[in-house]
Amino acid sequence: MDYDVVMGLGPNRVLVVGGGKTGLAVARFCASRNAEVTITDKRSDAEMTEAKAALADLKIHWELGGHVEATFMNADLIVVSPGVPSLPELTAARRKGAAITGEVELAFRFCEAPVLAVTGTNGKSTVTALAGALCERSGRPTFTGGNLGTPFISCVDGPAARRNGLCVLELSSFQLETCESLHPHAAALLNLTPDHLDRYASMEAYGQAKLRIGRKMGPGDFLVVNHDDAWFRQTVPRALPFATKLWFSSGPERPELNGFVDGEELVLRLPDAGASPPSEERYPIGEMQLIGRHNLANALASLLLVRGPNLVSYDAARAGLAAFRALPHRMELVGEKAGVRFYDDSKATNVDSVVAGIDGFPSPFWLIAGGRDKGGSYAPLVAALQRGACRQVLLIGEAGPLIERALDGSGVTSRRLGSLEEAVREAARSASSGDAVVLSPACSSYDMFRNYEHRGQAFVAAVDQL
Repeated sequence: MDYDVVMGLGPNRVLVVGGGKTGLAVARFCASRNAEVTITDKRSDAEMTEAKAALADLKIHWELGGHVEATFMNADLIVVSPGVPSLPELTAARRKGAAITGEVELAFRFCEAPVLAVTGTNGKSTVTALAGALCERSGRPTFTGGNLGTPFISCVDGPAARRNGLCVLELSSFQLETCESLHPHAAALLNLTPDHLDRYASMEAYGQAKLRIGRKMGPGDFLVVNHDDAWFRQTVPRALPFATKLWFSSGPERPELNGFVDGEELVLRLPDAGASPPSEERYPIGEMQLIGRHNLANALASLLLVRGPNLVSYDAARAGLAAFRALPHRMELVGEKAGVRFYDDSKATNVDSVVAGIDGFPSPFWLIAGGRDKGGSYAPLVAALQRGACRQVLLIGEAGPLIERALDGSGVTSRRLGSLEEAVREAARSASSGDAVVLSPACSSYDMFRNYEHRGQAFVAAVDQL
């Protein structure tokens, strides 16, 4: 069946692969348009009780505990959730010529609003949320979601998806794999560091998946690119030649770029109808509630996303940047006791994320790190700690001894403790007014906690008990 005809839905047989949040949103959307919807998931009926209850008002067929190849072969449209790995049933359906897509691609076909899209290994949630907050200040109906949490397709019937709206999306490489017609009006490529190499054969393959965000962009669209990322800097000009490029750097002043740091200000230099030199805008860093050099990069990317295409005024963008607070568990200020500030950066589950957060940290700090080791090197973390004003590293969890050995001889002292709560108490006793205590683990949480959110919540509770 013709792909575009299938996208109109109607009485077609739609198979949704994966019954998580995205799959449920897709099923509801398709069923509301009179499609015959089947959800298939390898989880058992007992494990899917809540999911089934969420769609109890709709006529949905469920195939649980595994996948049935005949269902794949007979579907008019297959919508694959981003976390679903390659399946033999999908391979067979693809060989037959079945129409296979993802939630973002499906939603885009029904969206009339300009789309702003963000991808990268680290920082994309903050950039998406900040760009969304800035867009809201334009007065236009705004949707902020995607990989950030709320599926894009859930907004398609609302005002944000109409012509006067704005849709700001965080997109993972998994989501981009199934995007064919996605055409953002503005998009950001933030950085590329090793991740998901259990799914991709190489870093090159991972990076190519990220580049899919700009495949349909042309001269009237704005592609915001991190000039500090060597792979994007070298690859983007030849791989995505048509979009208008807006380059940024969080390093020393780079006047040839469109966004950079000049002392205590963020500077944008925007192309303005061919004006030479470009118009210049300045945003005082002191007005920001976000901290860390990585958040200067995030702020520059967000500002360029909305100011490049002139979707938000300068005054609204400056006010929105000043008002924006860190997302939960992403270098979030969660308390202050006796002049000591406590920051929850539990989302920093790899070394690169921690380095980004502590590089250029604005005050002396005590770092709480450790958890379940992910197999990478701690050398970049040690180097960042040597550059910064780290008072001491307080180590918890299974990886404590590994990080301790990495720090040996570095000049950065460390101490191993039995729990997160004990580490918080020790840091609070040792810190002086003006210091900070930062939970930024560089490890996964699964040795002691359910997930990074649970770990962050435990940190906040320990701070509250001081």
